[in-house]
Amino acid sequence: MTRGTHAGRGRKPSKAAARRSLLVFTEGEKTETIYLQHWYRLHRDRVIVTIDDFHGVPLRLVEEACDRRKRDLREQKRGRGAAHDEYWCVFDVDEHPNLRQAVDLAAAHGVNVAVSNPCLELWFLLHLKDQSASIDRHDVQSRVRALLGCGKVPTSEALAQLVDRHDQAMKRALALDSKHQGDGSTPGSNPSTDVWRLVERIRTATV
Repeated sequence: MTRGTHAGRGRKPSKAAARRSLLVFTEGEKTETIYLQHWYRLHRDRVIVTIDDFHGVPLRLVEEACDRRKRDLREQKRGRGAAHDEYWCVFDVDEHPNLRQAVDLAAAHGVNVAVSNPCLELWFLLHLKDQSASIDRHDVQSRVRALLGCGKVPTSEALAQLVDRHDQAMKRALALDSKHQGDGSTPGSNPSTDVWRLVERIRTATV
């Protein structure tokens, strides 16, 4: 049985359906899933987004994604199903060990990563305001709770705001990358996030 959740539970991704198929592994069980499923519902006519049931720290998440991609491609070669078009891992820098190893492993095995430093809530914050200085994860989470009016479970009103302000958030995230490059900081330094890359793959899927 294929693990994972999407609105078409039980249906295997099909190339014939002419929809981009993404399998996503997330560190957290609630926030990321609710957010990504909302984007999926908006574009389900052109894309299939499946959130895998496996959750964990970055390295274990990437290991699971790599193993899954390898198995899927092997089964596809044997004519026993179709592999997903893209495999993604979404996780925070937080205080996790082995982050560099996780990113390198993903790159070596064709798995995409969307990483936020310090945490996913930074991506949400960028929808609402600029944030150029380094920030603690507890601080950014507190600010987002106040601005969006919700906690770990985004409300429909919060999701609507995030969708409406996506372009502004992406511009701010890209500006942070340019800032780090300009001042000689290590790519991905606090604050930074590239969750927009995954959202854009959902938004720009073509039939």
